[in-house]
Amino acid sequence: MEKLNGEQQTENVFVKRYPQRVVLLSETMKTPTLDNLWNYHRHFYDQIPEELKTAFSFEDLAGIYERNGQSRLFAVCTRFPDTDGLTILPQGDYLCADCTEDNRERIAESLCERAKKQYGVVPEFTVQLIVLSGILQWNYQVQIHLPQP
Repeated sequence: MEKLNGEQQTENVFVKRYPQRVVLLSETMKTPTLDNLWNYHRHFYDQIPEELKTAFSFEDLAGIYERNGQSRLFAVCTRFPDTDGLTILPQGDYLCADCTEDNRERIAESLCERAKKQYGVVPEFTVQLIVLSGILQWNYQVQIHLPQP
């Protein structure tokens, strides 16, 4: 019965074009929980120096940024000053797949392999957007940047 609950389904992999996105990485949060997603904007505002807080605003969107084996939650900036500490997700095509918490790591690994074999890209980072799927429930969309040759 377990196998019928998604394990045998083929993953729905697609390419989607995204504009450049600027994100603020969390200094402490690595994975989403009910507690840190409930009011996650507050966490990001708390790590901004007082004199810069009014210069920032965030999209109602969170995710996990993974690079070099390190994971950190992020918030997407809609307004921000030119300051250190921001991470730029480049515009362009991203190899994407939707997944759940249970298969997130497997899907991310599978996408990295596909990026290498099919596109000749060794991913520098992965983005795992949190997609709300119900009250207090979420899934993910894993994204891997496909730089232009």
